[in-house]
Amino acid sequence: MSTNHLSEEAKTRLINFFSHVIEPKEMAKVIRQANYLLAISAIRENQDLQNEMINFENSFYWLNELAEALNPYLSVK
Repeated sequence: MSTNHLSEEAKTRLINFFSHVIEPKEMAKVIRQANYLLAISAIRENQDLQNEMINFENSFYWLNELAEALNPYLSVK
């Protein structure tokens, strides 16, 4: 896991995005929906593409991590 910190410009862009474009909870919902659809498509259509599946698994993981950071859902206590 990377320990790099966001630049001030990136922080400002994220704050602006979540203040004026979409709420974090809604973005987390969109990310989860997209992940679900991508996973189903990959499982049904590309069963023999192992290298692509590894890349897909990494992307799926990080999108879920972002969704959890925006709106914890899976780690509810």
